[in-house]
Amino acid sequence: MRWTLKPEPNEKEVEKLTKELGIDKVLSKLLVQRGIKTFDEAKDFFRPSLDNLHDPFLMKDMNLAVERIEKAIESKEKILIYGDYDVDGTTAVSLMYSYIKERYSDVTTYIPDRYKEGYGISFLGIDFAIENNFRLMIALDCGIKAIDKVSYAKENNVDFIICDHHKPGQEVPGAVAVLNPK
Repeated sequence: MRWTLKPEPNEKEVEKLTKELGIDKVLSKLLVQRGIKTFDEAKDFFRPSLDNLHDPFLMKDMNLAVERIEKAIESKEKILIYGDYDVDGTTAVSLMYSYIKERYSDVTTYIPDRYKEGYGISFLGIDFAIENNFRLMIALDCGIKAIDKVSYAKENNVDFIICDHHKPGQEVPGAVAVLNPK
């Protein structure tokens, strides 16, 4: 991956934003480069509101993911929240676990050992789910290319929901739901 510098922004827009916000010109320049040119746009950027978010059900498979989680809770199935050991993976696992745990007690987390299992979904992680009678794994920040691993889980009666922002390959795994913004 290569870094791409944004083109120099319009100097008048930078000056205007600097005065409106009372901030340093360098920060105004960065904002304008990101398309933020007015006080209100800057306010929305620095103080976001839930009202500004898109409807999550616009994302493909969101309804399938929600339905499968609801089914797991209603059927009292064990849920395993799985994520990579990097900062976005562990943060996602922590947030999802906290949310589900408030509503349902039979939920556990799994962060793979980086040296034994590497990045992404691992067979060891799936074996952990199988051996401990989990029927649903929710993979966060990983899994978009784990076709063979999701198939293995499926063969062993473990369903997957994949939530991953990484670029998918030509084929996506046969999970119950694959949530990917790309």
